[in-house]
Amino acid sequence: QVRLVESGGGLVQPGGSLRLSCEASGNIFSIHTTRWYRQAPGKQRELVASIAPGGRPSYTDSVKGRFTIARTNTRDSTYLRMSSLKPEDTAVYYCNVQYYRDSYTLDDAWGQGTQVTVSS
Repeated sequence: QVRLVESGGGLVQPGGSLRLSCEASGNIFSIHTTRWYRQAPGKQRELVASIAPGGRPSYTDSVKGRFTIARTNTRDSTYLRMSSLKPEDTAVYYCNVQYYRDSYTLDDAWGQGTQVTVSS
């Protein structure tokens, strides 16, 4: 059983910053790719950022230059640093971790979500 615990969401004014954390624990042989998604009310869940083995990050266009994804050397923790936040960034943010159960079985897990609200 793999568990992801997210933290760091909250209410912030436009232009402010937040850092989201995602900690993985459980039966993990190794972590492959970590992704952050978000879902705003009435909208589909969208991929915001991802970081693959080797540390190559990618971002959706709307957050490029404002969001940074990173993870620890042990890869059990992933962070999403968000700056210059806009009201349109308001959403529930979810962490998704793709991991190996053993040397060849790939699986994935989701966090419970953390609310980010950008409002004055």
